[in-house]
Amino acid sequence: MRRLYLIMATLFLFLVVAIIGYSTNFSSVSILTDSNIEEEKQNNGQEEDSGYDSSKEEETQDQNEIEDTRDIEERSESEEQSEKEQTDKIQDEHPSLPDGSFTIGSQGEGVSDLQGALRQIGYDVPDDGVYQTETAKAIYHFQQAHDELGNDGLYGPNTRSMLEERLASGEKMETENFLKLELPNQDPGNQFPPRGELVKDPDDILVLVNKENHLPAGYTPFDLMEPDVPFPFDEDLPQKLMRAEAAEALELLFEATEKEGLHLFAQSGYRSYNRQREIFTWNANERGEEQANQYSARAGESEHQTGLAMDVTTHEVNFRLTTDFADTAEGQWIAENAANYGFIIRYPKGKEHITGYQYEPWHLRYVGKEVAKEIMENNLTLEEYLEDH
Repeated sequence: MRRLYLIMATLFLFLVVAIIGYSTNFSSVSILTDSNIEEEKQNNGQEEDSGYDSSKEEETQDQNEIEDTRDIEERSESEEQSEKEQTDKIQDEHPSLPDGSFTIGSQGEGVSDLQGALRQIGYDVPDDGVYQTETAKAIYHFQQAHDELGNDGLYGPNTRSMLEERLASGEKMETENFLKLELPNQDPGNQFPPRGELVKDPDDILVLVNKENHLPAGYTPFDLMEPDVPFPFDEDLPQKLMRAEAAEALELLFEATEKEGLHLFAQSGYRSYNRQREIFTWNANERGEEQANQYSARAGESEHQTGLAMDVTTHEVNFRLTTDFADTAEGQWIAENAANYGFIIRYPKGKEHITGYQYEPWHLRYVGKEVAKEIMENNLTLEEYLEDH
């Protein structure tokens, strides 16, 4: 009986424990469930809040897109500026080549640009803006290196195109002996072309022009003007012109002769290369080349082309250019006083073997006062003076 009682007590105890355990589990499940519900509510709240944040995120995204677009535009502008700077740099490194054509005697900014380009590819040419011997020889040498170019030493569109290609390539020319080249005849149609050397600076007041030194065919003085002096003709002809400095000096000389009661007239000043060619060709055909060259210059060898010479005359010799002019009052005054105004008698008597021309008391050449006085006081020719200086 007692044993039965113990068994029943034990079963009762197990039953109580089981009931307590079940209750605990149920409460735990409820708590977890409420927690989940609360969490779910919180999650739902977050989802509701998330809907508000999504709108902000869209606005932020739009702003970012605007900023990205702006950055792209700024980068594009920066790239364009960089490209422009690079282009400018290339242009600075490679001088632009001028359009048009240049011949011996051409001058100006275009010639200076061409000279800069030639130096860029290796030619040692001056930067004086004058298309003279060195520049012409550089072009001639460049042309000889390109079969598709004409070899005339003259600058033109085809030569320009080839020069641009050379500049773009960055390659230098082999230029060691280019100055030893002999330039081709710049006036192929001339029956009596000039001889000797081409003068380096036609604009020099002391330029020496004679049978050994000639001017370029295309040379025309840049500052020609008509002096305010009397001429024995009314026509508006180029022979009235002189270079500005010489023209102003001639005006002063004429004013002085007028004060002395003399009647001096200017007869013949500037004469172009082509006009001189016509004159010499006619003289040579009429009297023979050798005889004509005693008193008439070949084209390019005439001082009249310099714009620094003027033939003067007077009514006493019927305005002719004759040695009789030396015996007139005007001729005598010129011989004694021309140097005071910067002029010399270019072809003096007894110096024909030096000048190459007969005595011409009417032919005045401007060289400036200082040089003129030294030449006239010492009975020199311009050739002799330049040889000693």
